[in-house]
Amino acid sequence: MSAVEHAFSHQGALAKAISGFSPRQAQLDMALEVSKAIAQKSSLIVEAGTGTGKTFAYLIPALLANKANAENDAGQIKIIVSTGTKNLQEQLFHKDLPLIRKALASNAQVALLKGRANYLCIYRLEQYQQSRGQLDAQTLADFVKVRAWANGTHSGDIGELVNVTEGSPVFPFVTSTVDNCLAKDCPNIEDCYLIKARTKAIDADLVVVNHHLFFADMALKDSGFGELIPKADVMIFDEAHQIADIASEYFGEAFSTRQMLDLCSDVLQVYRTELTDVKQLAKAAEKLLKTSQEFRLLFSYDPERGNWREKHQQQQFSHAFKLLKTDLDFLYQVIKLCVSRNEAIDNCFDRAVNLLAQYEIMADVDAMGMSFWYETTPRHVVLHKTPLSVADKFGTYVKESGAGWIFTSATLAVDGAFKHFSSHLGLEDSASLLLDSPFDYAKQSQLIIPRYLPAANDMNRAKALCELAIPLIEACAGACFMLFTSYRVMHQVAELLNEQIDNPLLVQGQMGKRKLLEEFVEQDSAVLLATASFWEGVDVRGDKLTCVIIDKLPFASPNDPLLQARSEDVKRQGKDPFAQIQLPQAVIALKQGVGRLIRDVNDNGILVICDDRLVNRPYGEVFLKSLPDMKRSRDIIQAAQFLAQIADRD
Repeated sequence: MSAVEHAFSHQGALAKAISGFSPRQAQLDMALEVSKAIAQKSSLIVEAGTGTGKTFAYLIPALLANKANAENDAGQIKIIVSTGTKNLQEQLFHKDLPLIRKALASNAQVALLKGRANYLCIYRLEQYQQSRGQLDAQTLADFVKVRAWANGTHSGDIGELVNVTEGSPVFPFVTSTVDNCLAKDCPNIEDCYLIKARTKAIDADLVVVNHHLFFADMALKDSGFGELIPKADVMIFDEAHQIADIASEYFGEAFSTRQMLDLCSDVLQVYRTELTDVKQLAKAAEKLLKTSQEFRLLFSYDPERGNWREKHQQQQFSHAFKLLKTDLDFLYQVIKLCVSRNEAIDNCFDRAVNLLAQYEIMADVDAMGMSFWYETTPRHVVLHKTPLSVADKFGTYVKESGAGWIFTSATLAVDGAFKHFSSHLGLEDSASLLLDSPFDYAKQSQLIIPRYLPAANDMNRAKALCELAIPLIEACAGACFMLFTSYRVMHQVAELLNEQIDNPLLVQGQMGKRKLLEEFVEQDSAVLLATASFWEGVDVRGDKLTCVIIDKLPFASPNDPLLQARSEDVKRQGKDPFAQIQLPQAVIALKQGVGRLIRDVNDNGILVICDDRLVNRPYGEVFLKSLPDMKRSRDIIQAAQFLAQIADRD
């Protein structure tokens, strides 16, 4: 019996460490394949259905390989585990890893590493401490909270700040970016939380990162600059279904009005505190600030994505874009006159140079093999240049790395095949494994596809969703998720429900994600309404969640510019973009949403998908074949009765 087999046996390390542990064949099968990929330095793709225990199935072989090498004096095995979210990062680091290390008696050193935006910047905190009068009331209130927390933190990880919302405008003032970090010129470099975290990661045997950080590092390596993540022997990607899009983002380019606003803000700060004699600094910064804000106002008020090539051809947008260049160049010329007077203004000069270079990239919209698109937030516009495919670059990187690569998720396969995932990443030669969930979905759950709902664009859609949800909410006494593909519909339903039910109503955006989930679990009979980020990485077990309602099939918007560009590319190859891109993406997204319902062998509940296309369109069968084997019904009354039975048992 191998060390891996023994660890998962009745008498093994897990059985001794975890009360009630019982061996699962699927978990052992995955662990053995992971062990083989590590030993052979090959790549492996694994879909492990919910409940398989995939986290242990990749962590244990990795740590056992590390331990064996250490005992045999064969040198250190460096392991990188990359997750889809910061929440999963923290769960792995604070919960799963300590348990497994103890069970295996492993001496492996572990570290948690996030992107720089997650760490307090002492220098910027002190800078803005001097100009608190420039902040609005809400930002100032959050700044005071950050200041109080900063006095006691050891890690500087802003994830510790539970009393400040995730999207608070205070964070750009107290964290650094690649652009505004002073690096070795920073007077606070010895106390820098980011450097401390990176140093610990370099020395560790196993480092837990997230996908954005991994690909940011990969992009840096490609450009010949420093490495955030040390070279590893084993690369493990959990929630691997996300990485194709994230890789595309980091292999491309971006130009943001936020970068310009941050630059203007920092220039004004330097002017007010140290270079008061250079009045042109303030004039140039305020001019670019105004131009950047006016550029944002040209776009729709609501956040959106669109085709930058098309916008660039319109006179008002091209004119406004040229004004950005004019004012950015003016600020650059003024800053240039101040170079060498202090570190802060030197940093601003470097940023202005980089922004001018990025501007030229976004102005050359005729570049081939690229999608030029924009996205807006309430305050900013980001212009993107994204490669249509990362398969060649990433596939080559994997092959030439000399490392073992493991890609796993509960949602990688479409209709039982991995072609969609592997072809996008250049992993066609990888071994693969498809493991079903151990849960008995036919007994534990029901799938309801309601009849007679208005079309997705019907003005009465929100009212109908509300009417459908109310009897289900009553039957399960809350304990309900409503997952939406649209913020607009989510808020419409929230407004209607607020008038008609007494249950605590929690809506995404009211507070940070973590806090919202805590409130949902703590409050009896709560109902939570959310969009994209709650479709995955959320784990609520038992009678706290017995009903999940999904408003419609999660097809990407046909107006999404990146989708449009990729679709055109597929058409040129003589293939069907709907079958090749849109359908697989939607299937995987739906599987993620469905996965919120049953999280344990003792869970029960109903899944409601409010979309007739599942049963009246030919492609609906692809969705249904990719979902767990649930009993199906179209009867809401039957669903309510099933929920009532669950509530009675509890």
